[in-house]
Amino acid sequence: RGLADRRRSRLGGVPEPHAQGGGGRAAERALQIGLGVREMLKKKVSFILNGKAMTKEVSVNHTLLDFLRDDLHFTGTKCGCGGGECGTCTVLIDGRPVNSCLMLAADAEGKDILTIEGLGGEKALHPLQKAFVAYGAIQCGYCTPGMLLSSKALLDRNPHPTMDELRKALSGNLCRCTGYDKIFKAVMSVANGEVLDDPEDGVWIQDDLPPCGCEHK
Repeated sequence: RGLADRRRSRLGGVPEPHAQGGGGRAAERALQIGLGVREMLKKKVSFILNGKAMTKEVSVNHTLLDFLRDDLHFTGTKCGCGGGECGTCTVLIDGRPVNSCLMLAADAEGKDILTIEGLGGEKALHPLQKAFVAYGAIQCGYCTPGMLLSSKALLDRNPHPTMDELRKALSGNLCRCTGYDKIFKAVMSVANGEVLDDPEDGVWIQDDLPPCGCEHK
């Protein structure tokens, strides 16, 4: 007998799907179990996000970064390395900078979360945001949300930091564009109480800027 004949002979002993008896019920039961496991992998979490109290259902294996971006559509929080090395995904949790890629969304229970969307808006920029624009501390802008929030956390706990304290506070936030000098100048300008008024044309030029009053050594 040929190979094809032998293969057909073996398959002949396999019942047709409709004749297997109970197969449909088994599949249905498996589906019910799968749905039950899926529900077990979700948890309701109550927290404050940018000043607004909310309760949401989260997957227990989702990071806070994924939850903010994919579920709540707060895409100002950026995804960089995904391993807690670059600081791009920084948010403030109870006033402290946290890498949201390393924190589970389920651990947000009872927390006060601030993302870049809660720092200011187009019509009411935070002083740090104005300073970053004015001093050219933004280039590609990808690291900027994390830089701003880490800077805010620093100034909230230490309104007049030294340059060494500023460098240490931002050491977990990497920037591949600016070389950090303009970022440091922007933050120190706010620490020094310099108020930047928008020029009438809405564009800052170098002559509009006060001296930053900080030395970089």
